[in-house]
Amino acid sequence: MQNNKITGSHLIAKSLEKAGVENIFTLAGDHVLPALDVIGTENFKIWDTRHEQAAVHMADAWGRITGKLGVSIYTTPGLSNAIPGLANAIHSESPLLSISGSAELAELGRGAMQEIDQVGMAKPITKGSWMITDPRRIPDMIGHAIRVAYSGRRGPVHITIPVDVQQMEVDDYENYEFLTETFSIQNSIPATNSQLSSMIDLMKNAKKPLIILGSAAAYSDSTESINELIKTIKFPVMTEGDARGMIPDSHEFSCGFFDNGLNLAAKKIRETDLLILIGRKQDLIIGYAMSPVVPSSAKVIQIDPDGSVIGRNRKVDVGITGDINSIIPQILSEAKKQKWNNLEWIDELKEAQKTQKEQLEINAQNQNPMHASFVHKTVGKILTDDDILVFDGGDFCHFGRAFHQANSPKSWWYLPTSGMLGQAIPTALAAKIAHPNKRVFMFTGDGAFGFNGFEYDTAVRHNLPFIGIMGNDSTWGIDKHIQEKVFGKTVATKLLPSRYDKVVSGLGGYSEHITDPGDLKNALNRAISQNLPSLLNIQISNSISPRAEAAVTKWKSHTPEPM
Repeated sequence: MQNNKITGSHLIAKSLEKAGVENIFTLAGDHVLPALDVIGTENFKIWDTRHEQAAVHMADAWGRITGKLGVSIYTTPGLSNAIPGLANAIHSESPLLSISGSAELAELGRGAMQEIDQVGMAKPITKGSWMITDPRRIPDMIGHAIRVAYSGRRGPVHITIPVDVQQMEVDDYENYEFLTETFSIQNSIPATNSQLSSMIDLMKNAKKPLIILGSAAAYSDSTESINELIKTIKFPVMTEGDARGMIPDSHEFSCGFFDNGLNLAAKKIRETDLLILIGRKQDLIIGYAMSPVVPSSAKVIQIDPDGSVIGRNRKVDVGITGDINSIIPQILSEAKKQKWNNLEWIDELKEAQKTQKEQLEINAQNQNPMHASFVHKTVGKILTDDDILVFDGGDFCHFGRAFHQANSPKSWWYLPTSGMLGQAIPTALAAKIAHPNKRVFMFTGDGAFGFNGFEYDTAVRHNLPFIGIMGNDSTWGIDKHIQEKVFGKTVATKLLPSRYDKVVSGLGGYSEHITDPGDLKNALNRAISQNLPSLLNIQISNSISPRAEAAVTKWKSHTPEPM
């Protein structure tokens, strides 16, 4: 940089700074070295991972946990490794900016170093994918990409910036307008009086209403107004996805986790006469809102920041598009003008929850090898509402999601509808970055651990302690159970009883191998006290979870049962 000139890399850094970016999740490589060189001298915290997919998972989780932009940066083959993470992020609806470098512009199309169609690769799994060919366009194109990421339902965006564009010199900063400062401005459309009137009429006439809060409800800081609305109308509510904990599971009108396989109360959606979806799509999770899962006679109200998903599979009686944080106070204002009575329907739902809990308690008895429910019950005794829980996939974690409550917003994290395993460790790291003074508990199966287990190295290098709880049954559990019950034999679902704890201790973390139920409690306390990234490798029985049983039923029935 000379003669009052700056490079494209400086414009990248300045654009991210103006967007309020604090953290960069990355893995270094040739085609982004100029950008990283500049970013490394600015006021960013750089978190380098052992695999680009983990970097994207961390940026994804950061965006959802904090609401701030997650940024991941990598070189050309790094983008290839990052693609699974971006595919997952489009499902998790995270505000995420992916940036990759490439070979020089003049060499593209000639068989350049590591050349691939980066923009084309990223396009199907992002909300937008572009290449910047002129450094002067960096500020406005990054600004545009970020606004796309935040508009409607959130999601990842991608930009490729060739390595020579990163190094080209242009005029100084004062000649640029950094439009990233305005990315978070939302133009919310208020609900009309007609919509509000129709909604209140449907609510007043309902005998068995059910509210489901989905991930898009968690975008805005609407927790307080939604809680006040539920308290006012006295309707039962279930939470799902990133909305877990917005209405505490301990709330008198909460009926817990909306999951057809893990909450018996959720199965009673088949009896509802009014379904209110707030930030929840009409997808497989709720049986596409179609009969027989949602009765054809039921009325449907859907509120969503993206109008294109309203009525996607089933006609709605009232559909409201806009920022949920703006619309809920409107509904609350109208609801307070009415008198609302307690509903016997809530008692039915609570009774179903009680039955579910009793079933889990039966499994949680002391036996050897340990049942997953015993492990979760033991861990549950030391958990507080301030702790952050992160779950990966598989039977072990399904038992945990059925067992553990979510009583604080953005404290309970699971896979989005992509079902992609291996996110738990990167998510735990992002949670610890966002909340360094909170305890983070990461639950994983032995299968899921294999995807990003080496990120324990990242945790050790960056001093990000968390408590890892592994249920090790030496198998790909759900697939094994489906194979046995549907196909009559197993194929490619056996694993070894490997000592993953030794991997973690070899990377500098704390670990123990637990085979005796009597050792578990003290081992948990030791892991917590170490203040290191830890893993308890716990040998458990290979037991089918309620979610796996639901999957078997779906396979056998060939009907769109909700998951």
